[in-house]
Amino acid sequence: MKKVLGIETSCDETAVAVVEDGEKILVNLVASQAKIHENYGGVFPEIASRQHIDRLLPLVEEAMAEVGSIDLIAVANGPGLMGALLMGVTAAKTLGFGWNKPVVGVNHVEAHIYAAMMEVEPVFPLLGVVVSGGHTFLAKMEGVTSYEILGRTVDDAIGEAFDKVAALLGYPYPGGPHIEELAKSGESNRYPFRGGVVKGRPLDFSFSGLKTNVLYTLKGKSCNKHAPTLIEEEEKRHVAASFQRAALSDIVKKALKAAETFSCQGIYLGGGVTQNRELRRLFKESSPYPLFWPPEGLGLDNAAMIAGLGYHLKNFDDEVTAFPRLAFNR
Repeated sequence: MKKVLGIETSCDETAVAVVEDGEKILVNLVASQAKIHENYGGVFPEIASRQHIDRLLPLVEEAMAEVGSIDLIAVANGPGLMGALLMGVTAAKTLGFGWNKPVVGVNHVEAHIYAAMMEVEPVFPLLGVVVSGGHTFLAKMEGVTSYEILGRTVDDAIGEAFDKVAALLGYPYPGGPHIEELAKSGESNRYPFRGGVVKGRPLDFSFSGLKTNVLYTLKGKSCNKHAPTLIEEEEKRHVAASFQRAALSDIVKKALKAAETFSCQGIYLGGGVTQNRELRRLFKESSPYPLFWPPEGLGLDNAAMIAGLGYHLKNFDDEVTAFPRLAFNR
């Protein structure tokens, strides 16, 4: 048995976990900064970094008090906010040196897909779908660490689009839960919003045009986000429902189209937007493939997925480096 200490500080969640043999979660701790960044309408990078300094080591101490010892340290080293990533990577390397334990760098976004595999034995080849605040992509996977990107966003990530539209509607960060709640009482066909089409790349995503359509609907053409809202307050629920339908339907449609390009054995989804119930309903209604979602607590950023994936990696390195952007083709 191998116990892996996972550290996740890629954005605004400070997370520490210990996972045994890549699947059994022994400890999973998360200190959220959402309330702090709510006033800024999004994550304020410098504040996020400073918060990690205060929160990380107490979480490590709490985790180690529960498990006693570990065999390996896995740390999210990208992609993400550079300052935030450095906090986790520096801590991991320092602990590795002090405890004489190997350290492995983990791609935070790859770990989101792995989260959906932690309670099941994955059957390959499969389609990995990441829908988060910073990333949206589709990947054909032949193994836990072997994959090919089939489609990705060319501008906003799906979660980012939700946050921006929520801000236009007058709701704070994070915007996804507000849009979902508002949309429950709205008519999803009231406004003819559509997901973007990327010329010559049918599996890629574009949400900037959809966001702009919402802006013009709320504030008039050629207006900016600071212009006064023209529609009645009651009408916002219909805008939210129509936006949500367009954005999520685009994810489902392109994911299923990607799955048709190979002998897909299942669709595994990861990232914060997997918590959206409407997304789950749309996939369940439309997918002929088995669907696998992250276990409870592993949809948003967490360190259990980092530790779980780290168990399978072999790139141990005393000089693990933080990268705000990482390539995904393996």
